Amino acid sequence: MEKTVRFYSFGCKANQYDTQDMREKLTLNGYREVGHLKRAHICLINTCTVTHKADSEAFKLITRLKKEDPQTKIIVTGCLAQLDKNKIKDISRSILVVRNQDKANIQKYLPGKKKPGLAQKEAITSFKGHTRAFLKIQDGCNNGCSYCKVPLVRGKSKSKAKGDIYAEAQSLVAHGFKEIVLTGICLGAYGKDLSGRQNLVGIIEELETIKGLLRIRLSSLEASDVTPELIHKLSSSGKLCRHLHIPMQSGDDEILMKMNRKYNRKQYIDLVKEIKRVVPGIAITTDVLVGFPGETQAHFDNTIKLVRAIKPLKVHIFPYSPREHTKAFHFKPEIHIRTIHARVAALKKIESQMSLAFRRRFLNKQVPVLIESKTSDTSFSWEGYSDNYIKITTRSNDNLKNKLVFLKITSINNNITTAQ
Repeated sequence: MEKTVRFYSFGCKANQYDTQDMREKLTLNGYREVGHLKRAHICLINTCTVTHKADSEAFKLITRLKKEDPQTKIIVTGCLAQLDKNKIKDISRSILVVRNQDKANIQKYLPGKKKPGLAQKEAITSFKGHTRAFLKIQDGCNNGCSYCKVPLVRGKSKSKAKGDIYAEAQSLVAHGFKEIVLTGICLGAYGKDLSGRQNLVGIIEELETIKGLLRIRLSSLEASDVTPELIHKLSSSGKLCRHLHIPMQSGDDEILMKMNRKYNRKQYIDLVKEIKRVVPGIAITTDVLVGFPGETQAHFDNTIKLVRAIKPLKVHIFPYSPREHTKAFHFKPEIHIRTIHARVAALKKIESQMSLAFRRRFLNKQVPVLIESKTSDTSFSWEGYSDNYIKITTRSNDNLKNKLVFLKITSINNNITTAQ
């Protein structure tokens, strides 16, 4: 009898990688993946717990799936499963909860006879639904930001062996992937737990030797992990994309200290200035946490000023969400939700202005674009990303999917950058 599975994945790039790893292990065990509208023997849900909203979405999905088909075996794993097993079990005692550290051995939890000899380490050969493949080279975090639950559910920083990363990247390229996004929970911590002088730049240099790999992109780096060596590699590499995502979280020193961030506003600004000096045309994207306990209007104004100073391509804006078990959970005073929404709206307006200003610098210039997909199933319009992470739309009757093309940017507005 054929065995079927549906996958649901929430959260970050590392979680999406974990889901692909489990997908491949279930496939090797004889499971066939089906769409979300079809019945399946197993529903596997890979959860996130970085915000209250992420928790809520996962609980709603689990409840709905159990109600729609009580006979389906539900397996819940991921960050929510790490600390909230009892809350998940309250929905139904029949739900199987698999802790984060056991994801890589997911086949052990499958009903029925298991295929012998399956590797228990993480490794993927493809990346369903993506033109760019995410390759997780590091997990866990040692930073201890006061608002963040991730170290509690992912554990201490741990790095993947260099040889395993290289073999995994080779396999992805052999399956047609031209761009690999190196990802981790704290990517810049790569190698600090390994013997010898291993670091992120060393991994990049190894991957640069792979024939057919056209691009290497970095997912997210803490400011303290952007070293002079890495900045030089960004300027000299023919494959490393000119794009850094450096979470800022706040532009105010007092709030940064309460968050237990490892830099101040001047250090952050100086870092971005140095990166832009050495790497012309590089895009900086960032994260901002709005409404942290005790954040005054003056604190928030400093965040606005810092965003204007660094002129990012994009700002990912998150309303503060109190996370149980974190230090900030008990911080006072709490910011009223209406104030948080107003600040989010104000920051979005600034972010739009900064994005437009950055993209306008490339009007009438040629940029390399890796095409990812059509903009719709019926159009001849395609979209993809430049090396410095500008999302670009172009028209062509040819099939451009997964092709690296050089395009001239001809039009820019608030929402769309067009090239031909």
